[in-house]
Amino acid sequence: MKLHEVAFSRCGDKGNHANISVIPYRDEAYSLLLPQLTTDRVAEHFRDILLGTVTRYEWESISILNFVLNDVLHGGVSMSLKLDPHGKSLQSHILSMEVDLPERMRPATFPASVGHSDMA
Repeated sequence: MKLHEVAFSRCGDKGNHANISVIPYRDEAYSLLLPQLTTDRVAEHFRDILLGTVTRYEWESISILNFVLNDVLHGGVSMSLKLDPHGKSLQSHILSMEVDLPERMRPATFPASVGHSDMA
């Protein structure tokens, strides 16, 4: 299944770097995503635009993975000629990754009605 079926994402930028969080709709999906969303796999997924490294931060207490993609915005907002110099579309791109999770991890209804247990 696609990651967007079991998680949502937020993205921010700082200069030439992007910060992308992946937040599962269900807390129990977090431990299942850990071995699948590795820095190598994320780097490979962004290979066409990533010039630097990927660092992963794990926030188990709130079931969030955070990735910092270095040298991915081609100079950042004031330098880049890219259509999306802030990198907001990167959150959609990470959610297009394929993940192998049990069908039960998919929300039964539209994800917005499920909510994240720490955010509900």
